[in-house]
Amino acid sequence: MKRILLPATGAIIATGLLAAGLAGAAQAAPTQATDPLAAKPADAASVANFWYAANGAAMKKAKEYQWDSNVTKTKLVSGGGYSPDGKPGLVLPTGAKKVTPGVVKNINLPLTVGKVFFQTSKGDLGFCTGTSIDAKYKNLVATAGHCVYDVASNGDVMRNWVFVPGYHEGKAPRGVYVGKTAYTHYDFDNFEDFDRDYAFVTVYNGFSLDSSKQVLKSEYEAWKGEKYTKDKEISKEEYEEGVKKYGENGPYQRKSADPKVETVAKPADAQQNLDKYLSADGFNGIKLTSAEVTESVYNAAPTGLDNNAKFERLSQKVAISQDEYKALQTAKGDGKFLGSLTTNAAGTAWFKQQFFVKKWVKTSVKEIYFVQYYFIVSAVDRGSLGSQVGGQGFAWNQKSGQPVFVFGFPAAPHADGNKPFTGVTMKYCYNKKPSGKIYTAAAYKVEEHIAIKCAMTAGSDGGAWLIKYSNAKRIGFVNGVTSLFGDQDQNGRVDAISTAYFDGETATVYNSAANKWSGSIVSKDGIVLR
Repeated sequence: MKRILLPATGAIIATGLLAAGLAGAAQAAPTQATDPLAAKPADAASVANFWYAANGAAMKKAKEYQWDSNVTKTKLVSGGGYSPDGKPGLVLPTGAKKVTPGVVKNINLPLTVGKVFFQTSKGDLGFCTGTSIDAKYKNLVATAGHCVYDVASNGDVMRNWVFVPGYHEGKAPRGVYVGKTAYTHYDFDNFEDFDRDYAFVTVYNGFSLDSSKQVLKSEYEAWKGEKYTKDKEISKEEYEEGVKKYGENGPYQRKSADPKVETVAKPADAQQNLDKYLSADGFNGIKLTSAEVTESVYNAAPTGLDNNAKFERLSQKVAISQDEYKALQTAKGDGKFLGSLTTNAAGTAWFKQQFFVKKWVKTSVKEIYFVQYYFIVSAVDRGSLGSQVGGQGFAWNQKSGQPVFVFGFPAAPHADGNKPFTGVTMKYCYNKKPSGKIYTAAAYKVEEHIAIKCAMTAGSDGGAWLIKYSNAKRIGFVNGVTSLFGDQDQNGRVDAISTAYFDGETATVYNSAANKWSGSIVSKDGIVLR
């Protein structure tokens, strides 16, 4: 496996460190990189609520993450075989003593596979595929590196990152597992080297919202978790009875509705009380308002008996000076004068005419009476990811060319526009005898990928490549994650997918993540931890 090296920072001095094995002309780059996704339980709760809000609306809106429109047009170039960088290794699936592959007729889909949801740097909602993988604390998800880092923009980690096993049409029946820390290879994090396009993400215990519970106002005010109120409109008489029983600070309340403004007929006493009707408060709920309008609006306004005297129009031509005439011409061009400007035939006299429409309006305010009910919502700790769905095993430095199942949630159309997948249900590809060859793709710095024939499209990236799969127990060993999509015959349709080869350096990244504790988001009484 190729390595990207950091340049040496200076001459190496012969000391005891050399004897310890630190020698060479260049300083090797670190193997792994780590980045926080949600550092505190309170941050994680906010992330979970982001996806739960409005009955999972954000999950339903999320689209497959297509970080590069050209990726489905890529042709993977085959080469020789790959030589492992050490001895092969296996980590058994969670709770398993051994895994015995069998003859597969009807595939049993693994419970460990689900959707990875996130928000990109641009704010777009996206998804990939992820898989629960065995770890000390049963809290680890394997996916593609590009499903953690936003390679389409500035390479920052994705925001609001969660894993949802068993996802179905906006629902999370087994809870939402918020990412805590992402572990990736240094070369992918820093150089977007797709030969290292994999990630292992520790997740908090599953988070879900329990059914709501109606409580007293005092309990509602004291509750520190999720809560909401509901109002029920009642009569004035019911309100007054409720206030007598519970007092002004009880659940029986009132409020003013938005004022209703309507145009009415000219009052019979308009002439006698004109000053009152023209005042800011009006008279008997009615006032006479006036607005300057354009000539066309003025001419279109109803008047006289045709409008039951609801409107009155006022306009008069006034002589002005030539200087004022010129100034108003400029103002009219700027939209600051609505009237008209005219001159006499000789051009020696100048006039302006403004247009006003008056109308009689009545403003009324309605009092709304209602009783307010109080509800609290308990957050629920669903336990560790592995305790809910189990965890697949992990394998590295394996002989390429083994039978392999690949699972994912494909959704993107092919380059020719054909769209056979919805992203709603899990799909899979099976290859009984992969070629074992390595594949390259210069555009993505790929020199050593493993590929199989498969027509799954974007949305399935990050999905696990499982070798030695036991259909009866739905477990096997993660030995890759979908990285790139290939169009080998260049007909506009995906016909191959590839993964980075999992070697000893992959195992180093995995081992770092597999021994990290994540913890819970909520306390036993349903309060979000801080």
